[in-house]
Amino acid sequence: MKKVLLIVGLVSAGAAEAQFSSGVVNLPAASMTVKLDTTPTTVTLTLTGDSNSMLGLGFGDTGMEDGADGFIYNSSASRDYTFNGQGITPSADAAQNWTVTTNNVSGSTRTIVATRSLSGGAGDFAIPNAAGNIDVFYSRRLGQQALGYHGSDRGYATLTMTAVLGTNEAAIAQSKKVLLYPNPAKETVSFKNFDKISSVDIYESSGRKVRSVQLEGSSINVADLRPGSYYFEITLKDGTLTYEKLIKE
Repeated sequence: MKKVLLIVGLVSAGAAEAQFSSGVVNLPAASMTVKLDTTPTTVTLTLTGDSNSMLGLGFGDTGMEDGADGFIYNSSASRDYTFNGQGITPSADAAQNWTVTTNNVSGSTRTIVATRSLSGGAGDFAIPNAAGNIDVFYSRRLGQQALGYHGSDRGYATLTMTAVLGTNEAAIAQSKKVLLYPNPAKETVSFKNFDKISSVDIYESSGRKVRSVQLEGSSINVADLRPGSYYFEITLKDGTLTYEKLIKE
C-alpha cells in the first residue's frame, strides 16, 4: 500500500510543475474562439474573431458586473479593462497588464495573442496554473471596433484547463519513455528504450514487491506471475523513476 501511495504522490508532484491549456474553445454566439495557456508564471490568451469588430472576453460567470475583469480588443490602445455594470462602458485599467504579442489579420479573421502574469495586477482575475474550470463571458461589436453596445453577439463559456507538456519537455519525456509490450502479456514482456534502464522492481496492486530485475536484454519472463495487475517501478540510468502498469493474463 505504501508503494501505491508513493506512485500517486510522484504523479501529483509532477503535475504541479506542468503547464495547462484549455485548447481552442468556440464562442459561437459571437463567432469567436479563445484559448488559454498557462505556465508556473504566465498566462497566454489567444483570441480570434471578426477582423473589423470589437472583441471582448471577461472572467467570471455573472457577466459585466461591477468590478469584473476583462480583455477587450478595440480601436484604442488599451486592452485591460474593468467592467462597471450592465449597460455601462468598461473602464481601461490604469496598469495595462496584458502585453499583445501578435495581432494578425488573415482574410476576415483577426488573431490576437496576449500575455500577462498569472495574478495580473490590482483588480485582475487571478488565473491558476492548475487543472480546473474557468468561467468566461464574451461579446463582439460587429463591424465596429470602438467600445460600445454589442447587441446579441454575446454569451458565456467554460474553459477546462488540463495538463500539457511544453515542447522541450515533451521531447525529453519521449526520449526517456519506457514502454512495456505486449500489454496484456502472458509469458514475456519487452521494454522500449531498455538501454536506459538500470533496474526494475515489480509490485502487485496491493503494493507488495514480488520481484527485482536486472535487465540483461530487452525482455523479461513473467510467466510465473499470477494473472492480475502489476506496477513496474523502473529506475533509469540517470537516476529518475518511471512507472508502468502491466496486465498479466
